[in-house]
Amino acid sequence: MNKLRVLFLCTGNSARSQMAEGFLKHLAGEKFKVYSAGVNPTRVNPLAIKVMDEIGIDISKHRSKSAMDFIGQKFDYVITVCDNAKQTCPVFPGKYEKIHWSLKDPAEAQGTEEEKLEIFRKTRDKIKEFILDFLKKTT
Repeated sequence: MNKLRVLFLCTGNSARSQMAEGFLKHLAGEKFKVYSAGVNPTRVNPLAIKVMDEIGIDISKHRSKSAMDFIGQKFDYVITVCDNAKQTCPVFPGKYEKIHWSLKDPAEAQGTEEEKLEIFRKTRDKIKEFILDFLKKTT
């Protein structure tokens, strides 16, 4: 069985797209080849790693990748998880479904570490909802 190829895109490939990649691999990795990238990659945010670890999903080995690393590759789904990525998303070859999830960047949260973690948890939980909905429509 050929696995469906999914690419999650955001600006820095530091939090939202990394969490989405982690969720889809965890929940349905046997059905999908899952990747994530950023239009301006930075590094995986430690708070994203922490909130995913809280629910038993390890993304500590992930690294930020550039969307340009995937130019020329074919995907079944390209999912942008922020408005910036939607506007600057490169075009990939072949026919694929483009999906957009507008999520605020949790890395912009202000306050104590606990307050920032709460924002990351809310973003994580929203991504999980989107992933579960995506799985209902594709499997």
